[in-house]
Amino acid sequence: MTHTHHIIALTILLSLSASLHAQSPDVLRGKEILDQVSRKTKAYTSIKADFSFTLDNKQAQITDTHKGSILIKGDKYKAEIMGAETYFDGQNTYMYMTDINEVNISGPEMLDEEDSLNPATIFSIFEHGHRYLHAGESTINGKTVDIIDLFPEERNKPYSRIKLYIYRHNQQFAKIEQIGKDGTNYIIDIHKMETNLPVNDSDFTFDPAQHPGIEIIDLR
Repeated sequence: MTHTHHIIALTILLSLSASLHAQSPDVLRGKEILDQVSRKTKAYTSIKADFSFTLDNKQAQITDTHKGSILIKGDKYKAEIMGAETYFDGQNTYMYMTDINEVNISGPEMLDEEDSLNPATIFSIFEHGHRYLHAGESTINGKTVDIIDLFPEERNKPYSRIKLYIYRHNQQFAKIEQIGKDGTNYIIDIHKMETNLPVNDSDFTFDPAQHPGIEIIDLR
């Protein structure tokens, strides 16, 4: 066999190996579950969720938890957490800090759609930029959840993986956990989710006129 034939044979073997890995049972099971979640989520006209957001760093012995809520319709959302209300009307983001009566306005160029915890894409983060596999199952609130591990394709991400906990009976999220490379993990526990509620576009619009004396910081 010539040197060229050795190279060709090695290339074929590597390709077959990569193909077999890509079609491993855990990958196939992960794809099956995420496809189901994607179809179901895209069929919702709206999503409303109550959650808790936890920052957890065991090395520094820091754990901080806050309750919040989010309302989503298409690419629009309104999120409330830690004394701030964030509105995205499809074009601009308004972050209103209630305790100091101040709003920061930013344009679409400042919206990082690749941010894993971006409220606009929180329930579809698995659709782009990640490899995935089925990592087992567990129980949350007495119900079976499938665990899907996501691994970022870009190595410069600040996290090593994201764990999705998905209820098996309805393909909805129970928990999302981002594992940080610096030892800081971010955890979203979803306590209640409602779908297909009647929602108006005005629910995602912030009106400064409704807040007398407000300070407006326009970053557009």
